[in-house]
Amino acid sequence: MQNADIIASKEKAKELDQADELSNFRSKFHLPVDENGKPLLYFCGNSLGLQPKNTSDHVHQELEDWKNLGVKGHTKARNPWMPYHEFLTEPMSKIVGAKPQEVVMMNTLSVNLHLMMVSFYQPTKKRYKILIEKDAFPSDRYAVESQLKFHDIDPKDGLLLWEPDELSGCYSKASFERIIEQEGDVIALVLIGCPNYYNGQCFDLEHIVQRSREKGSKVGFDLAHGAGNIQPNLHDVEADFAVWCSYKYLNSGPGSVAGCFVHEKHIARTDIKRFTGWWGHQASTRFQMPDDFQPIPTAEGWQLSNPPVLSLAAIKASLEVFDNAGFDRLRNKSVSMSNFLMELLDEIPDEMVTYITPRSATEKGCQVSIRVKNSDKDLFERLSAQNLVADWREPDVIRIAPTPLYNTFEEIYRFVELLRSNVHAG
Repeated sequence: MQNADIIASKEKAKELDQADELSNFRSKFHLPVDENGKPLLYFCGNSLGLQPKNTSDHVHQELEDWKNLGVKGHTKARNPWMPYHEFLTEPMSKIVGAKPQEVVMMNTLSVNLHLMMVSFYQPTKKRYKILIEKDAFPSDRYAVESQLKFHDIDPKDGLLLWEPDELSGCYSKASFERIIEQEGDVIALVLIGCPNYYNGQCFDLEHIVQRSREKGSKVGFDLAHGAGNIQPNLHDVEADFAVWCSYKYLNSGPGSVAGCFVHEKHIARTDIKRFTGWWGHQASTRFQMPDDFQPIPTAEGWQLSNPPVLSLAAIKASLEVFDNAGFDRLRNKSVSMSNFLMELLDEIPDEMVTYITPRSATEKGCQVSIRVKNSDKDLFERLSAQNLVADWREPDVIRIAPTPLYNTFEEIYRFVELLRSNVHAG
């Protein structure tokens, strides 16, 4: 990149920031600094989102009510604890494109995934296989393999992998259709992460559901990297279920409570197998302690335990920020940011830097997965020592996630300049 190009890119970043109608939301977050008080280049919202400034007020309110009310807080708190999870249902349903009755915040992601597979993975002698993408997040693979073993199915036989195309490193509709056509009659469950955690690729969820359903398979999605990032429109695409965490793009704090979607065609059914707990029982008779379990006819019927209010308070705080920003506006800015990042990466000479995330707006979220020719983790460690906060995935990927609520275009420019200087220095 020549000096004139560098200047032009810097000016473009400033212009994009000045035109950004969401720029004021950056001030609503605590921005991390180094030990000398210097701001960090934080592009790690795909691993842990930053803390909204209103979080402490929301959590403190529940601590005060606990201090002053004790057990009476379940009904007398400013935000009564007994139905606290219901305060999150409508705003969360907007974020994942669902009806409120299809969504519940409960447990953690892998727990919810197991609960959903209890209900929606029902293998038979003929139809017993589970299809996941080859680069699925390891926890999903572990969960799937353990479910297969639980049903006395050897994962070597029961696990199918959707392979990315060798040339592009991305997953194609054509390759998905081939595996569905060849194996669809024996696939019981299709479980796909969206976006893919490794390459950042978003999938056509409606296409996956339609093609899978034509062959009689159930379909679920892991939206760990999707919730708060893309709009999956879960109700309209007719996924059977979906699960997601809330600590990445949803900014709810490390290990916070996760989310779960069950399509309305399933929620009122009592014949679906499930693991049960008392908080999934009809609220009107729950405290009568009946012997027979009567599920709530919503996604809440899959709940096990009463809600962890302190964690949910942090989610409630973040969802208020999302509601004020408007998800459509956030998504538009996200596309603009990743486009700008890719444009700057393309200008680094000699094809030293490439990215494996698709360029199309419909096939990407915030994250761009970057590869540097003839490089290894030493480069990432040098960047990290210069105040970059991102993450590394073996064997050779640096994941950068410009998050529209708190990142800026100028930060993207600064990152690329940092990368360029270290690439050529190496």
